[in-house]
Amino acid sequence: MLALRAGVEPVMQLTCRDRNRIALQSDLLGAGALGIPNVLLLTGDHPRFGDHPEAKPVFDVDGVQLAWIARTLRDGGRMSGQRLEHPPGWMIGTVENPFAPPVAFRARRLAKKAAAGAEFVQTQYVFDVDKFAGWMAELRDLGVTERCAVIAGIGPVRSLRVLEVLRTEVPGIYVPDHVVRRLRGVPADRVADEGISLCVETIQQVAQIPGVRGVHLMAFGFERGVPGILERAGVGPRAGNLAHAREGS
Repeated sequence: MLALRAGVEPVMQLTCRDRNRIALQSDLLGAGALGIPNVLLLTGDHPRFGDHPEAKPVFDVDGVQLAWIARTLRDGGRMSGQRLEHPPGWMIGTVENPFAPPVAFRARRLAKKAAAGAEFVQTQYVFDVDKFAGWMAELRDLGVTERCAVIAGIGPVRSLRVLEVLRTEVPGIYVPDHVVRRLRGVPADRVADEGISLCVETIQQVAQIPGVRGVHLMAFGFERGVPGILERAGVGPRAGNLAHAREGS
């Protein structure tokens, strides 16, 4: 609500790891009641990969099933067979990782999510533009990009420590060797600038791939740098981006 009052369009995230279907439906209805315009629905990583490895996972449903639940609530106006007097109106989003094994399955998995109700997708970090372009070609062949807006995940790597964390500690992130060589090939005091330059170039390259509708700029701890990155990439403010994505999905 604070974001809405500030004129920012929020994207509320829900993960199947932490809640059963009853709690997820409750949160979805609450988001609708508060006027939240977008919900991002994730299966979620197992808690053993995070900072609470002893936590018990739920996984009552997965991301595909949750997208279907959300579409049923919104478009069908029903929950557990009961008619909703005021169905929610949010846009349904999902996530996908083009680089996680089995890679050959990833495009078809997103196709299932789109068929279940997903209208936009945010991807994991994109460092290998060529592999990402191949994944996008698969999506186009499956007709996914016609009904689901693809938003590429991109972010700056501002230190060699962050580079190693992304390569070795975060599941599903693929950093190709040429990116590693580039960041390791500059003096330590220039790694941050080189990482930002790489981020800008990636945004520009990804924007040329047919079917890509936007970027999800992930700059954790460096939010102050986001306007500068977007300006260097030639990306200006576009009011109602997600609304336009819905019209074209």
